Amino acid sequence: MRYGIFSDIHSNLEALDSVLDSYKHEAIDRYFCIGDIVGYAANPNECIELIRSKNVVCVAGNHDWASVGLFALDNFNPLAKEAVIWTRTRLNSDNIDYLQSLDLIYSDDDFTMVHGTLDRPQEFNYMSGGYTAWDSFEAMDNHICFVGHTHVPEIYIRKPDDYLESRKEDILSIEDDCSYIVNVGSTGQPRDGDRRAAYCIYDTQKRKLEIRRIDYDFLQTKRKITDAGLPEFLAQRLEIGR
Repeated sequence: MRYGIFSDIHSNLEALDSVLDSYKHEAIDRYFCIGDIVGYAANPNECIELIRSKNVVCVAGNHDWASVGLFALDNFNPLAKEAVIWTRTRLNSDNIDYLQSLDLIYSDDDFTMVHGTLDRPQEFNYMSGGYTAWDSFEAMDNHICFVGHTHVPEIYIRKPDDYLESRKEDILSIEDDCSYIVNVGSTGQPRDGDRRAAYCIYDTQKRKLEIRRIDYDFLQTKRKITDAGLPEFLAQRLEIGR
């Protein structure tokens, strides 16, 4: 199977369109989203509807749940909180129902996915280093777990001797005697200094995963954010990928 896996769209329709267009050339069997379809940018309904039209399997992110009242606003910084409140006023009833239906964890025979950490998914904690990955490794039932939330691509590897390794690389071959937590980065608001949309392809037959980047019309996204009256910083950060 070839899986298209991505995360943290954050209402950025232009970035999502570019990623899905790129997947068209990759013989993808199924699509997966690791949460935060909404928040920050100006097209929440359009992004949700595109996700639903492609039958993307999705788990809940903190912005998804906060936008429908399932996660407290006091967990957000002022800019993120303002964007959540704006999003709440724009979502239509069908998309509210959809976000409320999202589970925290998805798992099958090939992999698990969760927005934050696997050990306490309801808290939406950041996995920002090997020490924060350890408890998620302990909670894993299978070989690979895909995460998002930090907006920074990173791969954590648990070796057979329990040595934990962190890598920032684009292509990884999967070994049977290791376990992996893969942060696929952000499609709609990258924060690693690369403004291009991030996405992942996982090929179970070749035992290989690849994190890719693709350009999108970020200037159009910036204009929409500004025109919507959202905080200007949310527009400007897209240009620098921070």
